[in-house]
Amino acid sequence: MLKMFKKMISRLWHTSNANHKLSRLLEIHTEDFLQRYLYQNPRYASPKRLNRYEFKVFSQNGEDGIIEEIFRRIGTTNTMFVELGVGNGLENNTAYLLVKDWQGVWIEGNPEAVQFIRQEFAREIASNRLAVREAFITAENIAVLFAEQNIPQEFDLLSIDIDGNDYHVWSALRGYRPRVVVVEYNATFPPTLVWVKKYDPAWRWDGSIGFGASLKAFEQLGAEIGYALVACNFAGANAFFVRNDLLGNNFHEPFTAEEHYEPHRTYIHYTSGHIRRMHEKAPSPL
Repeated sequence: MLKMFKKMISRLWHTSNANHKLSRLLEIHTEDFLQRYLYQNPRYASPKRLNRYEFKVFSQNGEDGIIEEIFRRIGTTNTMFVELGVGNGLENNTAYLLVKDWQGVWIEGNPEAVQFIRQEFAREIASNRLAVREAFITAENIAVLFAEQNIPQEFDLLSIDIDGNDYHVWSALRGYRPRVVVVEYNATFPPTLVWVKKYDPAWRWDGSIGFGASLKAFEQLGAEIGYALVACNFAGANAFFVRNDLLGNNFHEPFTAEEHYEPHRTYIHYTSGHIRRMHEKAPSPL
């Protein structure tokens, strides 16, 4: 029995060690890919483009760096964010802003995720820098949710990633004027195509390609309500919009889907280093 147990432990150790080596190899190849096809690519050479500023702290890919660079160019006002669809809070577009002493509101429909946030971000919640609301977001209730959270008409950043009705929810927020909007787009569709998922307030993402809207559809919606498409992240997940009155001469033109579209690069694995936590775990009692 002891001999069998030792063999099992040995197999587990070697499997774990092999997985660690494979993970490190993947990180090396990813970094090489990014250096060659992003940072050394003439397409991104213009200093007004945002992709070379990409980096990841808490974002899924390089969104943290793009957001930071946008606000370096246009400045901040109330350093307030609102993010719709934040998961457990440790991989989204605004957790890094909390580290930088911003404040804001998270709205998330998953009760388990919200419970985790309330534990992991208890310090930020207690200091009133973060408010968390559990709610399933629809085009009908989003303005009510904003009013209940006392969100001002103008604030610095709105991020939308709810895996489905993102287009319709942004359209329903026309009464609010965030200075920057980040929204997940559906890169399955080419940059010339206008495609929007038919609105269904009860719909939840089923893992298929039928979610959200194409980048061209978001470009047109943004233009209609006063925003310009200034970038998409290299992984082809999020589009970045700046309010027209703040553009100046700071961003790469033209502000079109054809110019800024990035395809899905789901094979990119941005390195993240250690496991994300907002704070150190409390020491165990003796």
